[in-house]
Amino acid sequence: MPTVKFVKEKKELVVPVGANLRTEALNAGINLYPGLNGFGSSINAVVNCMGLGSCGTCRVNITKGMENTSAMTTMEWKTFHVPFPDPLPSMAYIGNEEKMRLACCVQVNGDMTIETQPELNLFGENFFS
Repeated sequence: MPTVKFVKEKKELVVPVGANLRTEALNAGINLYPGLNGFGSSINAVVNCMGLGSCGTCRVNITKGMENTSAMTTMEWKTFHVPFPDPLPSMAYIGNEEKMRLACCVQVNGDMTIETQPELNLFGENFFS
């Protein structure tokens, strides 16, 4: 059974193959909803798309084990590439294309290391390129 390591929370979960990352993280008490600069995380935990892949608030960086995830869904691609109605997921995706995914759309097929609540870097080297 795959092991999912959450870096910031210092937790490891053993999950069945094919398990949904969002479901397993929430069952373990891990907060996936960052808000903006720490503001609104409690609101986002209640007001979200409930796992449909349309709000972008459950975005995570998969630092190791991206090959052990399911393929990116159409809804997930749209959330990251179309900045309407909410531009924040698209802005967070810039510079993190190789490692950012939505937890609600990821099926765990092997071991991986996850960074939850990645910060939005408006001043990064890749943002204005």
